[in-house]
Amino acid sequence: MEEQTENRTGNIRIKDIPQSERPRERLMRLGAEALSNPELLAIILRTGTEKENVIELANRVLKGHGLKTLSHASVEELKKIFGIGEAKACQIVACFELNKRLSCCQDSKQHIKTSEDVAKLFMERFKDIKKEYFSIVNLTSKNNMINHQTISIGNLNESLAHPREIFHSAIKSSASRVILIHNHPSGDPSPSEADLQLTERLIEAGELLGITVLDHVIIGNGKWWSWREGK
Repeated sequence: MEEQTENRTGNIRIKDIPQSERPRERLMRLGAEALSNPELLAIILRTGTEKENVIELANRVLKGHGLKTLSHASVEELKKIFGIGEAKACQIVACFELNKRLSCCQDSKQHIKTSEDVAKLFMERFKDIKKEYFSIVNLTSKNNMINHQTISIGNLNESLAHPREIFHSAIKSSASRVILIHNHPSGDPSPSEADLQLTERLIEAGELLGITVLDHVIIGNGKWWSWREGK
């Protein structure tokens, strides 16, 4: 059995730790900022294994992999860590995904002026991601962001970035304008011929629908390329 509520064979069971010193109680008393990384991870994991309490498990996971590696790991990758089953893996992935979404949160008051504004919103989210994500930023007529949505994950091609799916998001959001955005896992944001052809096709489709495609921004490793700005 993967998850146990206490450590029966280790040195210290979580129940043997004074209640006031347990991670959850310390968070409630002192605030999250007072907790160490292992303590915060222990709260997410909730339970340890038969040989480790949850704090020991969290310490081992962080020492062996680090926050950066964990933040980009898939459920299947996390499940390879001893003591991390499907439930714990999903909890970790969900936690980091919420943090990524926070970095480019859906703020209707956010005004988009340049490709740099878009790049800043998505640079951290796409950092170290191994797959290609195609997203759309939906805007008002005054370039205020309504929301953003991931359209596809995988290789950028017609089947994964079809105008139907892209503009469905814009229409549903009552957007007047949109910005297309995707990442290049290679780190080089230079557009491929397929990127350029797709952009032209989507601009034409947007004109027919009365929705302006303002830009297509490609995110690389610390840099980006903009259709409108040509760089």
